[in-house]
Amino acid sequence: MKYYLLVLSFVFCILYTSCSEKKRETNLVNKSPNIVLIVVDDIGYADLSFTNVAKDVKTPSIDAIATSGVYFSNAYATSSICSPSRGGLITGSYQQRWGTFWYGGKGIHNPDFKTIPELLKTKNYTTGYVGKVHYGSYESDVTNRSFPLNHGFDYYYGHTSPRKHYLNHSDVLETAFNEVKTTHKKKGQSLRQQALWNNKEKVDTIGFSTEIFGLKARDFIKKNKENPFFLQLSFNAVHNFTHQLPKEYLEKNGLKGYHDWDPSKEEYYDWYQKGRYPNNAEGRAHYLGQLHFLDKEIGKVTAYLAANNLDKNTVIIFISDNGGSTPIYANNSPYKGSKYTLYEGGIRVPLIISYPKEYQKGTTSNNLISAMDVLPTLCDLTGIEIPKNINGNNITEVLTGANNTLEHDFLVWDNNTQTAVRKGKWKYRSASEAAKSNADYEMVELEYGEYLYNLETDPGETTNLKNKHPKVFSELKNIHKNWRTSINSQNN
Repeated sequence: MKYYLLVLSFVFCILYTSCSEKKRETNLVNKSPNIVLIVVDDIGYADLSFTNVAKDVKTPSIDAIATSGVYFSNAYATSSICSPSRGGLITGSYQQRWGTFWYGGKGIHNPDFKTIPELLKTKNYTTGYVGKVHYGSYESDVTNRSFPLNHGFDYYYGHTSPRKHYLNHSDVLETAFNEVKTTHKKKGQSLRQQALWNNKEKVDTIGFSTEIFGLKARDFIKKNKENPFFLQLSFNAVHNFTHQLPKEYLEKNGLKGYHDWDPSKEEYYDWYQKGRYPNNAEGRAHYLGQLHFLDKEIGKVTAYLAANNLDKNTVIIFISDNGGSTPIYANNSPYKGSKYTLYEGGIRVPLIISYPKEYQKGTTSNNLISAMDVLPTLCDLTGIEIPKNINGNNITEVLTGANNTLEHDFLVWDNNTQTAVRKGKWKYRSASEAAKSNADYEMVELEYGEYLYNLETDPGETTNLKNKHPKVFSELKNIHKNWRTSINSQNN
């Protein structure tokens, strides 16, 4: 009798556990979708292997996201540098509307422009930010709205530095570095090495930031997987200082590497130049090393989602903050130009949105799309009223295939020294001599004056058509003029 009762008890436990697990899986699939927004830094337009453009790249993890989602080949960041474009992405608005045109802006200080996490909090999402934060000049002030915990995030782990060492994250090292730097006649730009933020506390650590951020992202998902979550995972890969790779990787691949700046021995800019194109013989190899680790950590995140039955109900968005930086050997083919410029290579970015449960899989859209479109699209997906004061479009119908014509009528760029307008196949671009100092410093090519291009026949922006098509030239120039008038009125 006792044996019979034990058997019954054992069978009941198995059935109960099985039913409970199935119920849990059903609940995970039916709840509001989780959202993982992956923002990478300065990646080349051609540097994703699924595009079959650059033959020396291997990005299987990112390729897998594209296979399960929609790849937008005609997508743009709102700026050719990171701090303005990241503000445009998270608010769905042109960042110039609150006065940010270039480096040194006030960040996302205007609370009238709600962020993605602030909006998702109204639907009880748990929100986390892991990685690089850079909207302007105030992120390291924990009382400022630009600090992640002050614009909708429940958790933050990362750094608030535009230029951050990949391997060193210590206030002790940062202090020692600055003490040497003050004795140097040409101080130049610093390579920040300070501690990482864990919410509002500083944490000294030594480790490879790409791997650290991947681990912290998985930890956040693990702790919050029972409820809807939004995770913004912002790697600083593949930003400048790509030589800062794990020693084991350099040795395995036969790379000599490149030394960090020593202010006591050399001018900053001399060191800076030697590490950039065309002066660094291992420059492309260093870049590909950073890309290797970036793809690997993205793969670990997606694998964790799949292993925990979260992949079916998780939206994954992959985007770069601006175009690839050719001085650090990014490949923007077939487009001209680099980060810092308003050529296509500086502003056209890879964008992938994957949610097989609702959206198309393995498709490519050539529609004119902006990073600003992410916010309203996520609002539509989660049942949140789309803010009236934004500039982004809800592109859900493009993602589902219901409307393949939906796109922006035009997009505008303006950093006070360079401007651009994209409308259909036409593009207007201008650059004043005031842009020369930055272009020369960053070692990027830039032609000055006003230009009109037909991107349909001339994607490399080689032929100026402003005299051949004066009406189109005038139309696009007036679009910028009216847009700028509106922007100026909002900043007064």
